[in-house]
Amino acid sequence: MTEATDTPRRATSGVAVSPMFLDRWSPRAFLDAPLSDADKASLLEAARWAPSSMNEQPWRIWFADTPATLQRLRPVLAEGNRRWADRAPLLLLVAAHRRFQQSGKENRWAAFDAGAAWMSLALEARRRGLYAHAMGGFDVAKAREVIGSASKDYDILAVVAVGKRAGPEALPDDIRAREHPTDRRPVGEWSARVPTD
Repeated sequence: MTEATDTPRRATSGVAVSPMFLDRWSPRAFLDAPLSDADKASLLEAARWAPSSMNEQPWRIWFADTPATLQRLRPVLAEGNRRWADRAPLLLLVAAHRRFQQSGKENRWAAFDAGAAWMSLALEARRRGLYAHAMGGFDVAKAREVIGSASKDYDILAVVAVGKRAGPEALPDDIRAREHPTDRRPVGEWSARVPTD
């Protein structure tokens, strides 16, 4: 399998926005070629610099990047995701710590902050010519078994596949048709000015 050379349908915006947002999307066709240590380090470093409440940095990212660790993490994925994500050379398990480390009080912003870390990582992936695809289809109980007792204080949020994009021919026929950036709902459908009365 070779790296994708096609240009997928490009996302567009009706207002000025940095191309980095339009270039980020979640493909399913990945090359199984390992990532460099520099790429992996930069992805995690980008997540490190995400903003967080009280600078708590409540995210925790477990990664699988060797045959042995990938073999342990892949089975937590839902079968539909395994059909394509098993080719990704890097899988990340993203979680959020439920409590503030210093006070022990509930951190109700933890998932919000972990989402910022994921977005930072996803944008750095694109800057490096990689793609990241976050998945909610996985078995949380199995994920906890894989990472062990360290998971007890965390809400496990997503599994992320990362790698270079392969051509759509790498995908099963029923998935191939969806292998392009998708549009977004218009801003007016999900934003509103605060009422004055």
